[in-house]
Amino acid sequence: MSATSSSSHMESPAASSVPAASPAAIDASCRVPVMVLFAFAAVWLVAASVFGLITSLKFHAPNLLAACPWFTYGRVQPAQLNALVYGFAAQAALGAALWMIARLGRTPLLQPGYIVLGAILWNLGVKIGVFGILIGDTTGYEWLEMPRYASPILFLAYSMIGIPALLTFHHRREPTLYVSQWFLLAALFWFPWIYSTANLLLVFFPVRGVLQAVVDWWFIGNLTTIWFGFIGLAAIFYFLPRLTGRPLHSNYLALVAFWTLALFGGWGGIHHGAPLPAWMPSLSTVFTVLTVVPLIAIAINFKKTLAGASANLKENLPLRFVAFGAVAYLLAGALNIADSLPQVNQVTRFTFFTSARTQLFLYGFFGMTMLGAIYYIAPQLIQKDWPSGALFRLHFRGAVFGIIVCLLSLLLGGVVQGMSLNNANVPFADVTKSSLHFLRMSTLGDLGIAIGNFALALNFGWLLVRCCRECCVPIVAAAAKLETAEVAR
Repeated sequence: MSATSSSSHMESPAASSVPAASPAAIDASCRVPVMVLFAFAAVWLVAASVFGLITSLKFHAPNLLAACPWFTYGRVQPAQLNALVYGFAAQAALGAALWMIARLGRTPLLQPGYIVLGAILWNLGVKIGVFGILIGDTTGYEWLEMPRYASPILFLAYSMIGIPALLTFHHRREPTLYVSQWFLLAALFWFPWIYSTANLLLVFFPVRGVLQAVVDWWFIGNLTTIWFGFIGLAAIFYFLPRLTGRPLHSNYLALVAFWTLALFGGWGGIHHGAPLPAWMPSLSTVFTVLTVVPLIAIAINFKKTLAGASANLKENLPLRFVAFGAVAYLLAGALNIADSLPQVNQVTRFTFFTSARTQLFLYGFFGMTMLGAIYYIAPQLIQKDWPSGALFRLHFRGAVFGIIVCLLSLLLGGVVQGMSLNNANVPFADVTKSSLHFLRMSTLGDLGIAIGNFALALNFGWLLVRCCRECCVPIVAAAAKLETAEVAR
């Protein structure tokens, strides 16, 4: 499970007057804050899996946990989404970003203590937010369901994590910027802007009427396409060369993808038929279709970089996670473009097709990419390999199986559902009954994903316990020996 050396670009000596820090010194500075973020992310991933299974099972057994108002579908579904987005995805993204910024800048991570405090505060905010959703205290805005008293905590926590990241970037000892640093730096600024703007316009000083839906669509588009997209792509552009031992095919294509995504990526998401002036959905479609430019640039870069690396894919499991995430990103982008077209959206809107796209992006692209990063970074930080290769492989197989089954069942089910809904001769009750077969298949996929996530949590916990035991036992033994010597004296 060890990775190959990185490309020559990443390992070249620093050109600045200050000598570059050694990888061991950088990893030592990142060890505590990054491992704390990864540990919390693993816990929230398991929690999101449990919520997701309950949500999926309720389609087949509506009476499941019906006596408990906390676990009604209208509460457990947004709890699952927020646990996944803010509990797992955000913390995994921040942990991977901190490590990459320090490694690419060849400098130790600054203010790790503040980052740990920020991580604890972030988790406090997520716990309060998810608990608020479960008790029914929710805003009602998709991806922003957490109550208003949770968002200031998250914003403060993000500041405590993001500012040290920016300071680390500023004090970098490698003046030449790698493309991943462009994506990471933009992402660090992007989240506080969109999160504060959306909360101000929807929660604290809400705009009126249909503008609320527009702001919510804008926030979701920027959070997924830009923030998650930029950090995920930064990880892919970093780990593909490092894990294959091949340089990135073209920095220029990566920068084309960066600028075109920054310009066009955040303005999509408004579907045709929305109660808005016609120019708004049309303009949203134009911007969404224009994202084909970065998709093509990214696809060429991926293909050329991975050319001849099939042997690495078979032997290197972190690389398989990252490569799967890269393919999922391209497929999710293509589906997003297709779904924005009026002729397609007329069939797919209000169906499972949208859920399939979200599942593919969050789990298939971002989740798998971050999991590959965790599986590579964690052993680097504590200088120990994963305790169980079997759990490692079980996670990959369970995740791939679950994602593919969920994607195919929801995509096909969405198309069938949409065609039936558009057919006036088909009663709505028949549409609902025919959808159950696809929902049962998606539940099987959710189960596969959950099994893989539990394998990660078990492996990660095992790794931490073994690390703590090996660190603490010598200290305790030395203390006991000293105490015995003092008693004998």
